Amino acid sequence: MKKPDLWIDHIPYENAEGRLRVLYDRIKGPQNNVDNIMLAHSLRPHTMEGHVTLYKYVLHHSANKLDKWYLEAIGVYVSLINACDYCIEHHFDGLTRLVGDAARANAMRAAMTAESLLDAFDARQCAGLDYAAALTRDPSSLNEASIAALRTAGFDDGEILEINQVTAYFNYANRTVLGLGITTEGDILGLSPNNSDNPDDWQHR
Repeated sequence: MKKPDLWIDHIPYENAEGRLRVLYDRIKGPQNNVDNIMLAHSLRPHTMEGHVTLYKYVLHHSANKLDKWYLEAIGVYVSLINACDYCIEHHFDGLTRLVGDAARANAMRAAMTAESLLDAFDARQCAGLDYAAALTRDPSSLNEASIAALRTAGFDDGEILEINQVTAYFNYANRTVLGLGITTEGDILGLSPNNSDNPDDWQHR
């Protein structure tokens, strides 16, 4: 499968050795495909290990209480705000799979794109998305009242932490992608580690 040129050098799967090969084998999808966002870390495998651990624990851990599709929706929304097409396309495919209804997923994307969240989300969900937008666009605007508003909307403090961490992760991922010229060329969209009960199990579907 053809993989793209990034703005920095990278080591393809077939040339990987040592710790890098171990990490690739841990996270690869079908046909030994490694997502381009991970290929971009290949000159510093320790940063790849940090990235994949954060990704799996923030989005795909059984201790999370919020629905996985909602966490993915937050990621798509943050990526739309940041105009990160790579993360939009990858995670919108994942959102669609998790929702199990393409029309509903498309309505969510349209509502987020149009900044008309109530067209596709309930008031509680909108409150979380609004917080994610503020944290992305103007983090210094947030204060303790911002957290109180999320509690009023129906989130407990652990769920607020989940929203915060997913938002922070996607801002990190978006900036990794946009700063290194990462595209979806050659990637398989929408795959994600399926076993939320085992953070070390990276089998995809």
